[in-house]
Order: sequence, then structure tokens, then C-alpha cells
Amino acid sequence: MVQKIYEIMKDIYDPEIPLNFVDLGLIKSITLNGNEVNIVMTLTSPQCPLKDVIVQNIQNRILSEIENVEKVNIYFDFTKVWTASDISKEGREKLKKLGWNL
Repeated sequence: MVQKIYEIMKDIYDPEIPLNFVDLGLIKSITLNGNEVNIVMTLTSPQCPLKDVIVQNIQNRILSEIENVEKVNIYFDFTKVWTASDISKEGREKLKKLGWNL
């Protein structure tokens, strides 16, 4: 089930950067505890004004696509500041094709 959740997260894009959360390097861990999904992630900025929208989008997608999940907990970890170096190789290639200078 964790792999399925990662696949869903690869289909959820950052509202400001045309890349999914996995390729952006924002997902730190996904674990299961019974019928609950626990996601530890970061954001490109701790002051992200769209934080609540992002949380709601992730929760809605997982709850609607994964059977038997009753709750999705999202925890933010900002102990390490996100940088462009956290972007996956595949993500860098996608952004370069879109004209981003990385």
C-alpha cells in the first residue's frame, strides 16, 4: 500500500512548481498504522501560503483512491531546509525541458 501512496503522490503537483511532490524531494516518509496513513514531508518554504490546500489535496486523493484508509496524517518537518538539490534526477530533466535553469 505504501508504494501505491507514493504513486498517488507522484500525481499530485506543487501549486507553484510544475513538478510532483515525490520528484521535488518533499516526501520524507510514508508509513501505515492500521487504517491510518502517516506522511512526513517538507515544503519548498516553511511559510508556504498554500500549505492547507496541499494538505487537503493529499488527504482527499489518498482517502478516495485507497480502500480501508480512514485517516491521513500529514506532518511537516522543516529541520532541513528544502533546496533545488533535493529534486530527483527525473524531476530536474522535466524542469529543464520546461525551460527551468537548474
